[in-house]
Amino acid sequence: MDNKEEHIVALKVMRLTRPTLYSNPVVSCDPRDLPGTTLSAAPDVTRLPHLPHLQLGEMLLLPQSFGSIYLGETFSCYLSVHNHSTGAAACELTVRAELQTGSQRLTLTPTAGADRPASLAPAASRDHLIQHEVKDTGAHILVCAINYTTEAGVNMFFRKFFKFEVLKPLDVKTKLYNGESDEVCLEAQIQNVTPSAICMETVTLEPSPLFDAVDLNTSAEGDGSVFGASGWLGPQDSRQYLFCLRPRPELRLASAKQLKGVTNMGKLDITWRTNLGERGRLQTSQLQRMAPTYGDLRLTIEDIPSVVALDQTFTFTCRVHNASDRTLALALRLETPSAGLVWRGVSGRPLGRLAAGASATVPLTLTARRLGLQPVTGVRLLDAALNRPYDYDNLAQVFVAAPAPAERQPETAAC
Repeated sequence: MDNKEEHIVALKVMRLTRPTLYSNPVVSCDPRDLPGTTLSAAPDVTRLPHLPHLQLGEMLLLPQSFGSIYLGETFSCYLSVHNHSTGAAACELTVRAELQTGSQRLTLTPTAGADRPASLAPAASRDHLIQHEVKDTGAHILVCAINYTTEAGVNMFFRKFFKFEVLKPLDVKTKLYNGESDEVCLEAQIQNVTPSAICMETVTLEPSPLFDAVDLNTSAEGDGSVFGASGWLGPQDSRQYLFCLRPRPELRLASAKQLKGVTNMGKLDITWRTNLGERGRLQTSQLQRMAPTYGDLRLTIEDIPSVVALDQTFTFTCRVHNASDRTLALALRLETPSAGLVWRGVSGRPLGRLAAGASATVPLTLTARRLGLQPVTGVRLLDAALNRPYDYDNLAQVFVAAPAPAERQPETAAC
């Protein structure tokens, strides 16, 4: 409870932050104009020494209040406790700081010794620093409490409140796509919603323990980012980041059912800096995907060339996985694919019995007959016990290119 006696201790609080750029209006005049030499009569640090009639366009401005802070930045504050009396000491003085948000109260620890009772002599001061990484948006209230005892033995107490807003610096939208080969693609759109430009330092994906993350945001040569050397992201600008999550090799075959039930794919870790070097860091919550729905039988592509030449015959490998709880007797049929690709091999051949949870590799051969992007279609697996067919279309796509000039056959002259 506050005492009605006059306090001999004063508290000053200042947020520690970098200055901002202040746009000073450019004012110029000609000596023949009415102002004459008015603008250059008094010394002004905002003017260039050799251009007295022209002022600088931008200056550094120190913060005048707590202002706003962005989520992920570090809130730093300077506390100064001063005994302004001339002859009385403040005994057993303690300083406590608390940060109140919409959902919780956090006790901030000042520099060592701030919460320990100590005596403050007349005209003396005690300075402390507090720092806290902001993790919630919305209104925040900093509560600073001072307790001390006068030389007459009177307990004195007072508090000061400082309110500031925590704003969202980035808008992050994510999409997850399940692939046929247990791969998961992540598309992350990051938009700068601050009124000034920021410099994106890193955007990384921390995958779940069952997956490895592949960053797809580097150039084909591997010598830098696809966004160029500059990491600047202007106000309201957006960037698309792509990642691929691949199952770890030791888990891909042995733990197919375990991979099927995994929904937590990992977290995005984003770091940036403001135009004056203030650092910020955000980490998203666990990214969730829709669990894929597999049938009794799965067919995935193990390896396939992405580009083949016209009239070239190529072989690729498929993996057949029995996801059911019974043994399957399978046969392979090759239906007529699109006109661009032609199957080579025996259709209707048996693949043997495949135990529950087991996998087997099947090599297949095609010949390219048409230029352009061609789909791989027409694979059918037949369960002999139930006479149930499993059709697989659009397994992959292959680009058929024209052969190099050296590979073309010489034209035969007409008789």
